[in-house]
Amino acid sequence: MKEIVGNLWRYYGRPNIVICITTNCFVKRDGSAVMGRGGAAEARSYVPGIAKMLGDHIRTNGELAGFLTPQVIAFPVKHVWYEKADLELIRSSAHWLGQIAAKRSQSNLFILPRPGCGNGHLSYSDVRPILVDLLPDNVYVIDFA
Repeated sequence: MKEIVGNLWRYYGRPNIVICITTNCFVKRDGSAVMGRGGAAEARSYVPGIAKMLGDHIRTNGELAGFLTPQVIAFPVKHVWYEKADLELIRSSAHWLGQIAAKRSQSNLFILPRPGCGNGHLSYSDVRPILVDLLPDNVYVIDFA
């Protein structure tokens, strides 16, 4: 894992780069996921139909990380949108991402915002050790500061 500062969306659409979107796991009646704040809300501006894609992913896979498009990964950090982020859910998501990133270490770079540290109300000092243990060097954790 490496750490960088900048704007996640400046990397979107670049060849061989995969963007990770931190999400909750709540699906509305219309089948779309709640993506009202933070990086998830920003994703709606950049990726048309992403709320429906995420809703379908959650209904099919539950609270698991996974690809929504070839360049966008859902990285669950909350069970429900109004709750605080869950370190165990972050650990599970990071474990999945670590495995995928290790398999693609020669072909892809993954950009992940600090999971659970914005609207999730966690301290990066609590989240960082999980990420350091599970993510290879082709995963960049970006800070928007």
